[in-house]
Amino acid sequence: MNRFVIAEPRKCIGCNTCMAACTEAHKKQGLQAHPRLTVMRIGDDTGPVLCHQCEDAPCARVCPVDAITFGADAILLNEQTCIGCKMCALACPFGAITPSGTGIAGVAGIAVATPSHSAVLDPLLAWDIGVRSVAVKCDLCAFSGDGPACVRVCPTAALYAADADATRQAAAVKRTLAAAAPVSPETPLASLEGLDP
Repeated sequence: MNRFVIAEPRKCIGCNTCMAACTEAHKKQGLQAHPRLTVMRIGDDTGPVLCHQCEDAPCARVCPVDAITFGADAILLNEQTCIGCKMCALACPFGAITPSGTGIAGVAGIAVATPSHSAVLDPLLAWDIGVRSVAVKCDLCAFSGDGPACVRVCPTAALYAADADATRQAAAVKRTLAAAAPVSPETPLASLEGLDP
């Protein structure tokens, strides 16, 4: 089973500390500065969305240059191999992959200090002269022995790293709670209602 970071929206306060920590941790490694997670706001609720490290990984299956591969316990992205085709971003069912580019010197020494593009362009289709856009997705801060930066800095513990052991433990707790839940003969089981005997 792949490791992944899980978010609990009930605990999230929308402070964006996780996004800032992600950006800083990756900039220090010389990787794309764009955060690998996005805090979404829907009404009064907030919650981070990030790569689920899917076992079947549609992003890896559509990558034409194998920049996204299946690792031992995560889905890996090689920014140097990525050609910026954006197929992975289109294939991701969670919208957890973002094409992004950090400014570089342009072809033949032409550099654009502040690249810009039309505001009417969809961000998925936008491109800037002198900027190589590549896929950006959660890598679980594999370069750090301390685990994902977002998990370490979250002030409300809304994010936590999960692996096979954590999943087994959560399932055991849920089974115990389900077995202990009171059921009376007067309360019909919702899952059996409407079924023919």
